[in-house]
Amino acid sequence: MQPAAEVVNNPNGATKARPNKSHKPNGGGGGGGGGGGGGGGGNDDDNEANEFKDRLSSAILVEKPNIKWDDVAGLAEAKRNLVQAVIMPMRLPQFFTGNRTPWRGILLYGPPGTGKSFLAKATATEANNSTFLTVSTSDLVSKWMGESEKLIRALFDTARDKKPSIIFVDEIDSLLSERSESDSEGARRIKTEFLIQMDGVGKSMDGVLLLAATNVPWGLDPAVRRRFEKKIYIPLPDYEARLALIKLKTKGMPSDLTEQDICKLAELTEGYSGADINILSRDAAMAPVNRIQQAEYFCMYNGKLWPCNPDQPGAVKTTVLDMTPEQLNLLVPPSLNINDFIQSLQKVKPSVSQKDLKRFEDWTKEFGTEGT
Repeated sequence: MQPAAEVVNNPNGATKARPNKSHKPNGGGGGGGGGGGGGGGGNDDDNEANEFKDRLSSAILVEKPNIKWDDVAGLAEAKRNLVQAVIMPMRLPQFFTGNRTPWRGILLYGPPGTGKSFLAKATATEANNSTFLTVSTSDLVSKWMGESEKLIRALFDTARDKKPSIIFVDEIDSLLSERSESDSEGARRIKTEFLIQMDGVGKSMDGVLLLAATNVPWGLDPAVRRRFEKKIYIPLPDYEARLALIKLKTKGMPSDLTEQDICKLAELTEGYSGADINILSRDAAMAPVNRIQQAEYFCMYNGKLWPCNPDQPGAVKTTVLDMTPEQLNLLVPPSLNINDFIQSLQKVKPSVSQKDLKRFEDWTKEFGTEGT
């Protein structure tokens, strides 16, 4: 007899059945069937596990990032903690015995746009013999009852197969939020399975690090929070980090910015996240393009075509839209300057409120570790 079809609740409250795959008969005739039954069940389990690993492999990004510590501005304490958790056990395994065991779960938390994912990739780069597995929480959720747990199991099994490995799950709060009476049966089962895998029940977690990130750490289930042995706050960039970010974002562009200008911009961007500074820099970088677009007079100098004033000797009245391809190739963009940034500061505002920052600071005092 075929087993009952799987049933799942969809968002509209209706149930949905998934037909089971037909089972191949164990062995040949009736006499040999009984002897092959036990082994067939084991093979079915192995085949199913491999099937879920294969399905997950298309969602898991197994990569070798190329982001160095020096590419991450600031966050000295976060880097130190990650070196201690990931790099040192690989370099000095003989040190990590007895109760001195490597951390198995690290949570990076902080406001959006502060570089949590970037820092995770830098960690994977520094741990250059580790496999870095990054997966979206949406890839671990299936509409079929029971499949999400199997996908989670397959994720951890893949990490164990490829150890030393780092599993990185971004926005983990969307998968492991605090349990409530309104949770569906599927959501409860997902959380339970994730906790089982984090504990390594029945299987060793040696050589496997779970690295997760969230913008809302207070939304995590307390049982999940406890299993992250290290919780590292990734705050907004400080002055030195903002200085480094602005230099990085203006590198490679014609620029009249002086060191004094960059220091001034680092002061003016207090309260901005790394993502905010990136948007600010991109907006400012468009100002020279706008000047070229609006220019009506151009002149030749040192074999290049420059925008100029109408009274400039040799000035020719034309626009970018009227130029030939040969003329366009001779164009030189105007240099980026401090005023371009000052104007962009009027349009690009910080994305993180003081109220949000206070909440992160309070949570850090209760549960976390400063990352700066």
